[in-house]
Amino acid sequence: MTLVVDYGTERLINPVDTIEQIAALNDWSFDRSGDHEITISVTGNWTDYHISFTWMDDLEALHLACAFDLKVPDARRREVMDLMARINEQLWIGHFDLWAQEGVVIFRHALPLVGTETSPRQCEALLDAAVDTCERYFQAYQFVVWAGKTANEAIESALFEIAGHA
Repeated sequence: MTLVVDYGTERLINPVDTIEQIAALNDWSFDRSGDHEITISVTGNWTDYHISFTWMDDLEALHLACAFDLKVPDARRREVMDLMARINEQLWIGHFDLWAQEGVVIFRHALPLVGTETSPRQCEALLDAAVDTCERYFQAYQFVVWAGKTANEAIESALFEIAGHA
């Protein structure tokens, strides 16, 4: 028994085209490797983010993977994984992963678009969520990797909110 009915509708707008338009409007560098994939570079406050969008026809979902320049050495992987689990518990949208072979932290999320067309606002919201989340937690990862802090110490520093202006 199948729960999914194929209505045979053809998508009018390729979601990757929408991402390309957003990148062009923001003057972000991008590389379109095919009809179903694009990689863009976005400059954040702490680092540059390399964001890959992949359209998955079979799932009718737009997948995002956002990586930043932070290589996790083998000696710090266990503490990074602990930090990652603590961060992921707090996230409502997306999650962090560690690509084991490369030792790179990435943020991942997918936008299901089953039976609907893509709007630029949906794609912008997906992109904003990724960059905002990475910006919020990048320093915590740095504290664990470069400063040798524990996951507890790093998460406390990442959640510290500053009120007002100096």
